[in-house]
Amino acid sequence: MPTSLDLPAVTVLGLGPMGRSLAAAFLAAGVRTTVWNRTPGRDRELTEQGAVSAATAEEAVAAGELIVVSVVNYDAADAILRRDDVTRALKGRTVVNLTADTPRRARDTADWAAAHGIGYLDGAIMTATPSIGTPEAVFLHSGPRDLFAQYRPVLEVLGGTHTHLGEDVGRAATFDIALLDLFWTAMAGYAHAVAIARAEGVTARELAPFAQGIGAILPPLFQQFAEDADSGTYSGEINPITSAASTMSHVVEVAESHGIDAGVMRAVEGMARRVIGLGHGTDGFIRVADMLTRR
Repeated sequence: MPTSLDLPAVTVLGLGPMGRSLAAAFLAAGVRTTVWNRTPGRDRELTEQGAVSAATAEEAVAAGELIVVSVVNYDAADAILRRDDVTRALKGRTVVNLTADTPRRARDTADWAAAHGIGYLDGAIMTATPSIGTPEAVFLHSGPRDLFAQYRPVLEVLGGTHTHLGEDVGRAATFDIALLDLFWTAMAGYAHAVAIARAEGVTARELAPFAQGIGAILPPLFQQFAEDADSGTYSGEINPITSAASTMSHVVEVAESHGIDAGVMRAVEGMARRVIGLGHGTDGFIRVADMLTRR
């Protein structure tokens, strides 16, 4: 097992809630850590824990072998990394970009890094800030496998699991986007369900345990639907999409009777009815994925 003395010096660029948590986890493991943030004043607690506060991004980059970036998006990351002085300081170092953005932006940044002699790994953090440094943290990585293997020991001090998804540097962002799609549409569905329940005199607290029961149904369905989608079977044995569309129309009716916007459910019902119109009414709901990717 490597000790903190064996681990490379790390620089963390970006000290929002996630960046501060990442830096704190490195410090807790005894890793030499330099921090920098565009807006000053966010590093006080970290310097008290032993971090070195850099006055400039160039100074911060020069202090570390591994540069961990955690900012709001790739526009913000580019504004830091692609400054001429910072780019020169980055040569020969490795960037692990844990900033959320699109697969295209990840690939573009990897091309830029390669052209300037900079190692590059892209990543995504799939759990909330309090998970950092604990076994519950989930990190996804993509990019050169040998580079990931080289820096895995220091990344693992951030806790949780670290999964390398492949050499295509855009794969971590692809997983991130797909899973965020799932999360936010689910959250939108829950908010809409609470609105309907309250309109009918049911409190959110009353609904919550039954909503959790619905949530518990989903994991095995995800696995079954994944197998159906990859094999092209799209089985509707459990619930054909014609039946699903009928229940969706009930949700729309009740919502709109209370003046509640039913646009999201109308969109979902519309997708289901397009599948039926294409002659797949006996298939399961996951046939929608195939319909959405048709050219």
